[in-house]
Amino acid sequence: MSDNWHHVSSAVVVTRPELTEDVVARLTTIEGVEVHATVPGKIVVVIEGPHSGVLGETLIGISGMDGVLAAHMVFEQALEIEETIDDDRNHAA
Repeated sequence: MSDNWHHVSSAVVVTRPELTEDVVARLTTIEGVEVHATVPGKIVVVIEGPHSGVLGETLIGISGMDGVLAAHMVFEQALEIEETIDDDRNHAA
């Protein structure tokens, strides 16, 4: 896809329950990853990037982290970026 696309996915990360908070702390340091919900043993994240390859690489990295038992992508969407004049920011539409 061209540079006019932005990819977003959600994923569930399954952890050893006693290490969930440690994994959350490490996830928050990864560029393009946001933690949205946690319970002992499970974390819901959103991963964003310029193409699906970045999302896949990020998910593979997460799945290999200490304390992570599995990481499953649940949803992926490609959004076309529209240039706007609004405060000189780009917005995905």
